[in-house]
Amino acid sequence: MATIQTTQGTLRISLTRAEKVLGLLRDLEVPLSAVRSAEVVPEGLSAVRGLRAPGLGLPSRRIGTWRRRGTRTYLSVRRGPAVRLELAGQRYDSVLVTVDDAPAVVAAVSGAGR
Repeated sequence: MATIQTTQGTLRISLTRAEKVLGLLRDLEVPLSAVRSAEVVPEGLSAVRGLRAPGLGLPSRRIGTWRRRGTRTYLSVRRGPAVRLELAGQRYDSVLVTVDDAPAVVAAVSGAGR
């Protein structure tokens, strides 16, 4: 399962080796100043929008890059709550990741970005 960590001025999303291989992704690191918003999504799988290009799309798991007109989403979700981050001026426009304690992660990201 992915983890989200904040350090002084940086947000880092770390994936497991399997997630990297299956989703054709790398760990993502962005400045906290690029995070426009952070929210908890009650059901991560139902929040996925767009087409997979490239990545893995199963009924219970989605990993990879999802695209829709004008947006790219960095995605690693399964059933359950997820964190959605909207980014500005980065390779990805948004991030949707299932984590263990989504409300705590959103609070940490929101608190660190201020």
